[in-house]
Amino acid sequence: MSLPLTVKGLCKAYPGFTLDNVSFSLAPGHVTGFIGRNGAGKSTTLKALLNLVHPAAGEVRFFGLDPAREEYAVKQRIGFAGSAARFYPKKTVGELAAVTAGFYESWDEAAFRRCLDRFALDPAKKLEQLSEGMRVKLDLTVALSHHAELLILDEPTSGLDPVSRDELLELFLALRDEGVTLLFSTHIITDLEKCADDILYLQKGRLLFAGAMEDFAAAYLLYEGPVTEEQRRAAVGHARSRRGESLLLRREDAGSFPAEGLREPGLEEIMTHLEKEAETP
Repeated sequence: MSLPLTVKGLCKAYPGFTLDNVSFSLAPGHVTGFIGRNGAGKSTTLKALLNLVHPAAGEVRFFGLDPAREEYAVKQRIGFAGSAARFYPKKTVGELAAVTAGFYESWDEAAFRRCLDRFALDPAKKLEQLSEGMRVKLDLTVALSHHAELLILDEPTSGLDPVSRDELLELFLALRDEGVTLLFSTHIITDLEKCADDILYLQKGRLLFAGAMEDFAAAYLLYEGPVTEEQRRAAVGHARSRRGESLLLRREDAGSFPAEGLREPGLEEIMTHLEKEAETP
């Protein structure tokens, strides 16, 4: 069975920025979080996957299919939700669905109606009346109504209140349990800690890590306490807070640090320390 998505050697250059040899794959039925600072290349990567920009090099395969040559077949099997422009704001949810249904061979009207009930979407409501959270749910409704096997989500929880975010994360977990594969970019690291199986971590256009979230977290320890120059050189990241300086260490390098100052870091702490180290000249 072909993987939902395989990317090999993806490259794209802009003035002042290069997406450099990005390679990864998605496991079926997993939730994968896509993280990195603003400008790291996440949006460029997603646009390249969706044929919205043309990469200079690399290969993208959805379910073993080339999206450049077999775009129609690919788009029958994937769905997208993000901050892209919404068209026809005066149209209702039901009118949008009636138009969209014609693009998909596997459109399932019964599934569409079930999704409307599941997400409490009113088919008579105009698109301009929907909140950001409801717009994401509408995008998901369209995707699930044509039985999309892979969902690509660009900042789906951005701008949502905590309760709405939590509802969406629970939905992602439910979809995963139904066998749907999800890839979503986010700046809200706590969202990943609630629902992601795997992560892709992009830093300055290069993929720093791709794999299980637990494996990424298990590779590091955080040290808080008095720091010598030798200890600082042994660290892979550093940051300061009101409690003082903290160092991020690879677990295998932590033996020379006092045990009482070591603890397990959270995902956001790991990313913060690594990014601050990347800023150091």
